[in-house]
Amino acid sequence: MTATPAGAPGPAHPVRSEVAEDAGRTGFARLRTDALERLTAWAPPDDRQAGLRDEFVAHLRAHPDAMSKQGPPAHLTGSVLVLDPTGEHALLTLHRRARRWFQLGGHYEAGDATVLAAATREAREESGLPHVTPLPQVAQLDRHVLAGDFGTCREHLDVRFVAVAGPGAQAVVSDESLDLRWWPVDALPEDSRDELAPLVAAGRRLLAGAATAPSSVVADGQA
Repeated sequence: MTATPAGAPGPAHPVRSEVAEDAGRTGFARLRTDALERLTAWAPPDDRQAGLRDEFVAHLRAHPDAMSKQGPPAHLTGSVLVLDPTGEHALLTLHRRARRWFQLGGHYEAGDATVLAAATREAREESGLPHVTPLPQVAQLDRHVLAGDFGTCREHLDVRFVAVAGPGAQAVVSDESLDLRWWPVDALPEDSRDELAPLVAAGRRLLAGAATAPSSVVADGQA
């Protein structure tokens, strides 16, 4: 029997590995259930969004691991459009890989309680803003094919939300971004304007609705 040198890491404990794998499966199963419930209850604003909703629901039912980055090449992601309290500015990130301006977001993690909580986590991590208050309604769905430099990911089925930044907070660029900037909603970056404009419009509608129905705003940290 070969002794393990002092201070050297030993082999991974099989029981602990199995527990971690079980926890991961349970977490993604919980997220899948939440996504199915939210999407089936959601009232899409138009026929295109209704078609995407049906595609997302069918994909979730066909793929139990559709919420995981390690799942099928086409899997769900979550993102959030962060607006200032007036709804006149949107916080966008210059994506390190795509080299284009987008809303904040990314892959789900097994520890996320809900898809809304995941989107809010991504917003806080990528913006450095401590107080980001999400609106609970789905704002928009988007399905897009990825370039070959995204590893095993081939297609993202993105569930998009809207959140409001706390007044006066300073955003901080994360490792995932080249830049982070507040953009006037009527002067969005040219290379992403066609994609961002419908999301911004949907976000501003939800924000205006929340102003007249305060109960529709999720308390900070309760996503």
